[in-house]
Amino acid sequence: MYESPESPWRVPFDGSFRRKDVSTKRPGDAPDKQARREILAERVAELDQLQRIFYAHDRHSMLLVFQGMDAAGKDSTIRSILQGVNPAGCQVFSFKQPSAEELDHDFLWRTSRRLPERGRIGIFNRSYYEEVLVVRVHPEYLGGQQLPAHVDTDAIWKSRYESIREHEKHLAANGTVILKFWLNVSRDAQRQRFLDRLNEPEKNWKFSTGDMRERGFWDDYMQAFEDAVRETSRPWAPWYAIPADSKSYMRMTVADIVVRAMQSLDMHYPEVHEDERRHFEELRKQLEDEDK
Repeated sequence: MYESPESPWRVPFDGSFRRKDVSTKRPGDAPDKQARREILAERVAELDQLQRIFYAHDRHSMLLVFQGMDAAGKDSTIRSILQGVNPAGCQVFSFKQPSAEELDHDFLWRTSRRLPERGRIGIFNRSYYEEVLVVRVHPEYLGGQQLPAHVDTDAIWKSRYESIREHEKHLAANGTVILKFWLNVSRDAQRQRFLDRLNEPEKNWKFSTGDMRERGFWDDYMQAFEDAVRETSRPWAPWYAIPADSKSYMRMTVADIVVRAMQSLDMHYPEVHEDERRHFEELRKQLEDEDK
């Protein structure tokens, strides 16, 4: 398995993580805003080139998981870092309230169907982690999940963490590079972004009364994030707790981690065998002769 990129925001793998250990604000020594934008542009250009090799090499897939509170910046970050990537080489899926069909399967089924194949980047905007975040905060949702009678709903979270760890380990062992980003936004920053959505007509469509309702469970969500991140950050599927109060710092940081993860892979364009190369020379001569 590959070694995940180091970062001050990478969550430890030893179960020691506590959310008090990370900040929602960019560090004091961060580049200024213009420099952050320039670095992001450089990383986007690098990712475009790396993705071309990644696609041709066809030995790995990459799964980027984005989780965060409402208005943390998941959509805009995904859009910013992938704006230069060939659409044929990536796919984005959002997971919201599960359908009746999805509830008739285990909680990993609906996302397993959307996993990226080798050579492609898959992005999950929310994911199977909703089952230990939203459902953890609202355990009454378990009542609609058609669970067998023997399932202990009080102990189900430990079981789900274990299932997630094993699921991700299996994917990584089979060539999937997994990077998970918790966009760690503060309550104050979320408040301002909600006000922006209400005050700016072109952003009204982004606002939902449900977002305000979930804001009332802030402390419960923070505990759920801490537990989920701590229990499932592993070398083969690391979590990065990214400061999300500064969108430009968040985007720059995520793009840098993704680029460095790709750079760490031993990948190259497929080589042409000598006999095939000789055949190419014959075809080249044939094409050149057509112009005579």
